[in-house]
Amino acid sequence: MQEMSNVVRAVAMPPGASIAPLYQGSNLADAYAVGLPSAGVRQMDMQALARVVLCSQPRWAQWLLAVRDIIVTPFGIKTAKQLAAKPDGRIGIFRIYAVSDDEIIVGEDDSHLDFRLSVLRNRDAGLHGSITFSTVVHCHNWIGRSYILLIRPFHKLVVRRTLARAVKEGFA
Repeated sequence: MQEMSNVVRAVAMPPGASIAPLYQGSNLADAYAVGLPSAGVRQMDMQALARVVLCSQPRWAQWLLAVRDIIVTPFGIKTAKQLAAKPDGRIGIFRIYAVSDDEIIVGEDDSHLDFRLSVLRNRDAGLHGSITFSTVVHCHNWIGRSYILLIRPFHKLVVRRTLARAVKEGFA
């Protein structure tokens, strides 16, 4: 059994993730992993697990998203409010692209970029398993490249804190 702590850490992009073919040529690709806090989380449905993590953002992250929406509106970029108002097949603002027993792929395509987030569970890592969040972004134009340049530090902070918060709360 592989060792995995409950501390969020940057890891190599997982070769077993369904989004692995998208790694090459991406404008942003990163991955963060954390050990799962209990055996019950190891058995959760992937949509439920992703919903717990993605829909329980810290208040400051929600505020950053609101500021982002104000800034991007003049550029014709979809806002979080527009995305959340779309019909089923979403977890919050994220469109669900694929679900398997141990992975869910969410993301969005827009005029400036396409992004995918893989939430990949490894049941054999650590005491109760682990999850790895892998993000891949492909920009279409200068707006997308500028956007990624600006949000990259916030993206890393939000992902790390969101995973840490989920572990602390036991994925409840």
